[in-house]
Amino acid sequence: MASWFYASEGKQQGPYPEGQFRDLVAQGIVRPHTLVWSEGMAGWQKAAEIPGLIGGGGAPPMVPAGGPPTMVAGGYGGAGGGGSLSVDFGILEFTWRTIVAVIGVCLIIPGPWVLVWYAQWIVPCLRVPGRPNLSFTGNAMTLVPWYFGAIVLAIVIAFTGSQVLSNLIFVVQMVLYWLLIKWTVANIASNDQPLGLSFSGSIWAYIGWNLLFAISIITIIGWAWVAAAQLRWMCRNIQGTRRTVVFKASGLGILWRGIVAAILFSFIIPIPWVYRWIMNWTASQTELVSRGAQA
Repeated sequence: MASWFYASEGKQQGPYPEGQFRDLVAQGIVRPHTLVWSEGMAGWQKAAEIPGLIGGGGAPPMVPAGGPPTMVAGGYGGAGGGGSLSVDFGILEFTWRTIVAVIGVCLIIPGPWVLVWYAQWIVPCLRVPGRPNLSFTGNAMTLVPWYFGAIVLAIVIAFTGSQVLSNLIFVVQMVLYWLLIKWTVANIASNDQPLGLSFSGSIWAYIGWNLLFAISIITIIGWAWVAAAQLRWMCRNIQGTRRTVVFKASGLGILWRGIVAAILFSFIIPIPWVYRWIMNWTASQTELVSRGAQA
């Protein structure tokens, strides 16, 4: 009798004898989107993709045998090599969703829900080697205290007119952006399984990078090299994966593309195409490298 494994909350469960595993299916513990593996399968698959497992009838197709692929940080260990990221989305869908998102944020109250709705669309557009079917699992209610707290603080500062408090709002904004990055990274999933990622960069380092970026604007072109260095720092601090995230673009590459984008943005119409071009290039400069392959 075959033995089966399934993935739950990023952990490998099993092995279970055929009969017991069928009971788990019947009880709804193993659902259509649950990742499963049995001897003879090359890698983890959704239960619904295995003929005869969900709904009865037929036997699973046999493929080259091997041990169960290693479960890694909420996903499966298939495609363990490196590679560049990519982004793919339709211009029309991007345009209307972005317009709706901007309007929603301008209306203030819907802001947290609009941001989550937009993230739930854009994250699956990202293609990551070895991490199929990305999704975003964040809840808007998590953002509500930060979001409306910052709004209340801004209103208080506007009424008091205090310069000290005005400087404080900059620090508060940086803290909120840092929390947003940590929250976003932590809520990325693959095949409906949490990846268990985290962002470990400190708040002080993040504030420092943003202050350096603000100062670099004075140099006219220096901001591009600071932006490249900051992106490399952010990628290095994404934890929870056996592969290191590496941003390899140079400041010069960011500079000339930034100039071209600024010129084209002034014509309004090309904005969606330029945005996709910039996102695709940024993704292509972001690679997953096996830790053992690093120098």
